[in-house]
Amino acid sequence: MENYRFRESARELRNPRRGFYNLYRYMITDEKVNYWQLVQEMYQGDDNTSLTLVEINLQYYRYGEVSETGMANIEALFQALGDLDKQLIVRFMYDWDGENEKYEPETIDIILRHMEQLEIVLRESSEQIFIIQGLFTGNWGEMNTTKYFGAGDLFRLTEKLDSVTEPAIYLAVRTPEQWRRITGLQDGTEESMQDHLLAGRISLYNDGMLGNESDYGTYRAYEVQGKVVTERAEELAFQEELCRFVPNGGEVIDNNPYNDFDNAVRDMAQMHVTYLNEMHDQAVLEKWKETKITENNCFKGMDGYTYIERHLGYRLLIRKAEFYHNTFMDHIEVRVAIGNVGFAPMYIEPEAELIFYDKDQGGYLTFDISGELRSLSGGNERERTAVLEADIPLKELLHVKYEVYFLLTDPITGDRILLANDQEMAKYGYKIGMIELY
Repeated sequence: MENYRFRESARELRNPRRGFYNLYRYMITDEKVNYWQLVQEMYQGDDNTSLTLVEINLQYYRYGEVSETGMANIEALFQALGDLDKQLIVRFMYDWDGENEKYEPETIDIILRHMEQLEIVLRESSEQIFIIQGLFTGNWGEMNTTKYFGAGDLFRLTEKLDSVTEPAIYLAVRTPEQWRRITGLQDGTEESMQDHLLAGRISLYNDGMLGNESDYGTYRAYEVQGKVVTERAEELAFQEELCRFVPNGGEVIDNNPYNDFDNAVRDMAQMHVTYLNEMHDQAVLEKWKETKITENNCFKGMDGYTYIERHLGYRLLIRKAEFYHNTFMDHIEVRVAIGNVGFAPMYIEPEAELIFYDKDQGGYLTFDISGELRSLSGGNERERTAVLEADIPLKELLHVKYEVYFLLTDPITGDRILLANDQEMAKYGYKIGMIELY
């Protein structure tokens, strides 16, 4: 048996459900539109991201049901988006000018009916949809300046959206306080959420990220002796716990000390940020690009913008691989130790395999290897390791020399998961060692 050593690299990893995204807007009306052509034109040149935010404006139907023509347009839009090699973050809204009071439906029942009408298309597109942001309300769909802000309305809207979508799609609300009001829980620990029907599905999106102490009203505040005190530290701690289980993302705004590079990395690691707008705020993004990494590791000399891109979401790497011959059981025991140095977990457990390749004859054998990589939360726990294990009976192997490869596959997209080690992925995965049987 031969074990290998593994080192981290600074390489780009274009993996599913993580990274920078770009935003595209679609106004739905009864006008006939060639959505396949429109989508192809809009996404031309957008080939460096795995995610996209799709904003769908329904203000044309604010007085009643979406018409048959409108529904046909929505279906055509999602069919066209289905031809993209991207996972979707979807946001329905009635306003994208900051004038929601003009366009929001007069009754909540109209919004609930729109959700019901969308059920078929949302279920048909469920494998491509990562997150649905918001509850259709508020300026820019951000759940602010809306008459439907009470706990009762929030719960009705969330419950309806939950009922018309597949459980694998995450729902997202704009603030931690909205999450607490909907769930009735005060913390996002695993123990608190264990038996809650909605809590493990509701995530967060923050379009005021790192904008000021409150992230522009994202966090709770209270008044003490005439002074407003923001609970930033408490809300960051809340996100650190909750977002071990549900994703978090959005856009940074307003060049200020809170989004200086070191502060940004610290807070995004604590918030477990998975996705970020590639275009906004340009002043902040340019500031990161002008920063150089000085820490003595594989990222030394890299600019801050690229460093943050590398760490959005999960970033897995092999830390150790070991083989043992269990003479009592006559098994080969394989142990692969994996770390996550990204800001956030994977959230979906990947399929893990070992491939034993007979280089002389050209054949190979495949074995499952089990563990819980989803438990690697990244962020401030980047040093944690999860061990995947497989016990392979020797009777299943030939008396030949095998190259052993490790492979992770995304269960939804079928894509291979790229790892952050310095070796390239080969045909059968990442080579972790050699075994020769006589």
